[in-house]
Amino acid sequence: METLTKHELNLREELGEATTDPPSTQADGARAQPPKLNVVLRQTRPKHDQRTSVSENTPARERRFVARVVLPWTSRLATLVLALVAVLISIVAWNHYVMAPWTRNGRIRVQVASIAPQISGQITEVRIADNQFVHKGDVLYVIDPFDFEVALRTNTASLKQKAADVQVKELQSERKMHLSDLATTPQEQQIYKGNAIQAKAAFEAAQQQVAQAEINLDRTQVRSPVNGYVTNLLLRVGDYAHQGATNVSIIDTDSYWVDGYFEETQMARVCVGDRTEAKLMGYSSPIVGHVTTVTRGVSVSNAAAGAQGLPNVDPVYTWVRLAQRVPVRIAIDAVPPDVPLVSGMTATVTIRDDSDAGQQSRFNRLGAEVATSLSDVFNGPSARPGCVPAITTERGPTQSLPATQAQPSLTPEEINPGLAPGINVSPQDVRLPTSPAVGKKVRAKIISD
Repeated sequence: METLTKHELNLREELGEATTDPPSTQADGARAQPPKLNVVLRQTRPKHDQRTSVSENTPARERRFVARVVLPWTSRLATLVLALVAVLISIVAWNHYVMAPWTRNGRIRVQVASIAPQISGQITEVRIADNQFVHKGDVLYVIDPFDFEVALRTNTASLKQKAADVQVKELQSERKMHLSDLATTPQEQQIYKGNAIQAKAAFEAAQQQVAQAEINLDRTQVRSPVNGYVTNLLLRVGDYAHQGATNVSIIDTDSYWVDGYFEETQMARVCVGDRTEAKLMGYSSPIVGHVTTVTRGVSVSNAAAGAQGLPNVDPVYTWVRLAQRVPVRIAIDAVPPDVPLVSGMTATVTIRDDSDAGQQSRFNRLGAEVATSLSDVFNGPSARPGCVPAITTERGPTQSLPATQAQPSLTPEEINPGLAPGINVSPQDVRLPTSPAVGKKVRAKIISD
């Protein structure tokens, strides 16, 4: 039933309609109003009622607009944004996996000193054990020195004999040179002078033999040339050491480095001096280092000559090409205290570009990484200028062992003092040492006597 306002009731009275009908009749009449009355009612309805009706319909219209237009486009836009983010993440991940300078193919490397004796003999003493740490200069094992002591004594006695011979013959030559032509002839002077020169040459040869005997005696004690660990020791007392045959290996602990085998597609991002991190399998703390050199050549199987000297070219699938691996040498700067270095261990090597790390924020670095990844995908990787010099003129540090040097040579007068003090002076009492010492003590004993 429609509720009529006072204005509408007055209007109906003017039109001659009864207002005393029952409510049901009024309702029926209201529903059956003639078109003319409806038009009048719509035209005469107050404006504030129309505004109330419009204001009541506005929220519903807004809800219908949001449900029909805004929500579908919002979901589509969100789907598009998520798809773009997924594409960017995929591009960055693919670029990091394929073109970023990192590799799981890394190895810990070290130099190994192969110890071989410089003389042959039976081993009488072993002073090391397997996996023992030794310092540079420590004695590893001792070879029986008896034969070399005998050789030194023999050569020392021969040296004294040659020294006495050269002293006597030089004095004889000097006497002949002071005689007049009536007492001697030029031929005799030449003979005595030649004998003196020959005696001096024999003396010098005996000096070298003594020096060689001393060095051989010192070589009976085989020493370590480096600081490191003895590895795979199979030596025992009683073994015979052969000259030049390796029987002890020592890992040089001062020579560890890391070899990273990077794919050739990643070499554009590898620069000499870049900071690197190497994570060993089973350890979370990385080993920090820097790139020192890049290998300038790898083996090419196609370069090997085949039958009849013809080139042996391997077949290649045109749709599958494997990137070649290039060794990059990395010097170790810092090792975590809980990470042991063992040659041959596997490492994941990552090269870090820290040139602008301190000047950019994390958001800027992320944006730069995304931009670099997109550029690499569409334009290919771009190499940084001056990363790897075309020609390396710097030389590495020179490594050397102290050279073996003979002791200063003694003169005949120092070996046999008082034997020939002068032309007209009688020789003094020459006392020979009863038990000559070995090695360097021989010279001190001779001088003291």
